Amino acid sequence: MQNYHIVPTDTGWEFKEEHGDRALLKASTKDAIVHQAAQYLDGKTGSVKIHTSDGRIEEERTYPRSADPAQSKG
Repeated sequence: MQNYHIVPTDTGWEFKEEHGDRALLKASTKDAIVHQAAQYLDGKTGSVKIHTSDGRIEEERTYPRSADPAQSKG
């Protein structure tokens, strides 16, 4: 499973591969980049760590959403 991060920048937000230097997607708002990331991952498997504006990890989402281990019983 590929890992990604949504991180703040001086000009907005970026969606990057983990340990990657280059942004795969850019947006001016956090909501927009989260939406774009979901579209990018449509049909793919991946984990996205969503950071706060100060850089801390706020949330982690697994795509497809049905593959999220937090949603499994047990």
